[in-house]
Amino acid sequence: MSSDLGSYGTAAICEVCSNELDRIAEVELLTNRELDLLRQPKRRVNANISLRMDDGSVEVFPSFRIQYNSSRGPTKGGLRFHPSVNEDEVDQLAFLMTLKCAVVDIPLGGAKGGIQVDPDELSEGELERLSRAYVREYHDIIGPDKDIPAPDVNTDQQVMAWMLDEYEHITGEAAPGVITGKPVELGGSEGRGTQTVAIQGFGNVGSNLALFLDERGYDVVAVSNVAGALYDPDGLDVPAVYDRHAEGGELSAPEAEEITNDELLALDVDVLVPAAVEDQITMENVDDVRATAVLEMANGPTTSAADQELADRGVPVLPDILANAGGVTVSYFEWIQNTTHEYWEESMVHEKLETQMRSAFDDLRGIRNGDARTWREAAYVQAVNRVLDAETYRSNVSR
Repeated sequence: MSSDLGSYGTAAICEVCSNELDRIAEVELLTNRELDLLRQPKRRVNANISLRMDDGSVEVFPSFRIQYNSSRGPTKGGLRFHPSVNEDEVDQLAFLMTLKCAVVDIPLGGAKGGIQVDPDELSEGELERLSRAYVREYHDIIGPDKDIPAPDVNTDQQVMAWMLDEYEHITGEAAPGVITGKPVELGGSEGRGTQTVAIQGFGNVGSNLALFLDERGYDVVAVSNVAGALYDPDGLDVPAVYDRHAEGGELSAPEAEEITNDELLALDVDVLVPAAVEDQITMENVDDVRATAVLEMANGPTTSAADQELADRGVPVLPDILANAGGVTVSYFEWIQNTTHEYWEESMVHEKLETQMRSAFDDLRGIRNGDARTWREAAYVQAVNRVLDAETYRSNVSR
């Protein structure tokens, strides 16, 4: 059964979001009204999804969709399948998505969704039925002009294809813009001096970033997955590691030392890239971090307190809402192509992405040289101001 708390419900914002807003308020002197507006998601919808399993039994999976803020446009955000998914986590991710879209100045709001399930325990048929069931529960609140889901943890192009098909079956019309991260054949978009880099997480983001950096001359000295990490101070053979991982799902490199994920976070490298899950750099291990800089490719990998500690030590942290905003930006490009019935070559996607990201970074550089003490503060101030400006214009029009 679905539960909709309506616009700006009474449930409290997650602690992480609240802490970040308090930090922004110190720099930007936000009013209580502005803070209240940003502390609450626009809409939370929950549903317990009943799924008939292959053996004939029925299991129930809690699911969520949180649309945080739509003042800048339709909400946009990924959908994750994971046994630990809960409302607080989805709240936090939807909040960050709102800021991410605003900081790169694309006309979308932020949302996130999830199903509390271990997809590894499902057959392909069960996974498809669950994906389609999610759309049946939420089809009335998603749409090209409402809310646009995308892949996230444990969801991929195939899941998006099933969801698109189910949505179009329900509505009776073609609507490729309702889902991004689809296969190209279904309207998906193309393109999605030596420094040492350690990358925690070797999923879609981490593995492709490793290839990208290796091709451009960086020494990727360590990579990891949930089972452990590989380390070679002379640099890993990234293409070989990538190929073996793609074939068998395991990280292996004969020349590399096997270390733990905790040891990877403590490596003396130029750039540390947390690209796995939330809360990896905390007050319990921040003193062990020896990287010259941190590039957040996961969502929320650094706790607020640890982030402040790194700032006090002069370690720049390029925050997640900018660093990994390339994905939502290309999703925005896919949405444009779907709604205008256009198709862009991969080279055009890359060109537009580079222009958008460089522009966002240049904007932040100006704020960073002003009152903001860190890159994160600059990014949050920029994003919050853009969201509040949109809210102000909407309020004036409504009067």
